[in-house]
Amino acid sequence: MIGIAGPSCAGKSELAGRLTSVLAAPILPLDCYYRDLSHLSLRQRAAVNFDVPDALDEKLLARHLALLASGAPIKRPVYDFTRHVRLRRRVWVSPGRFLIIEGLFALYWEAVRERLSLKLFVDAPDAVCFQRRLERDVRERGRTPESVRRQYEQTVRPMAERYILPTRRFADLVLKGTDPPERWLAAVLERIGRGGSRPPSPPPVPAG
Repeated sequence: MIGIAGPSCAGKSELAGRLTSVLAAPILPLDCYYRDLSHLSLRQRAAVNFDVPDALDEKLLARHLALLASGAPIKRPVYDFTRHVRLRRRVWVSPGRFLIIEGLFALYWEAVRERLSLKLFVDAPDAVCFQRRLERDVRERGRTPESVRRQYEQTVRPMAERYILPTRRFADLVLKGTDPPERWLAAVLERIGRGGSRPPSPPPVPAG
């Protein structure tokens, strides 16, 4: 199990995507484990702080990791960020040689850290993270630029300083989110190779 943590929009998902293409590993995004808020009004949901560990269902995550570690498949939740609710459908995740756990708090809970064979932390300057978050939330989550900026200043940045950045000390490898993704990938694959569990060779790059 490979854990990838770091502040919002530092590059975690990009790294996870590149690793899964090489390792043929499923990704377990922690964003899927946000608690269902369908019992609240839309106004109340919008006021929830999503940047604290308690916003996620850590117990369900721990159960799923235990099942995967035992060789059993799971049905992970699917979260709708436009309405802050869990959807009824689920996604099967089957255990394999590698599993990637990616999200803000991937290194926060001890019960999760104990299952990780490799702990990664992707960091990036605050200005870079904010600009990436602004573009993503407007494009993918139906947010207005004003609401993204307000949330970032009120909760995202201060909660990252409180809960996420301190977990950097648990990482086996810290990567710069402003470096070329190819450099991240090479560094991680080298670390996996040194650990004695060498992954398959990356697919060849087509000519031209």
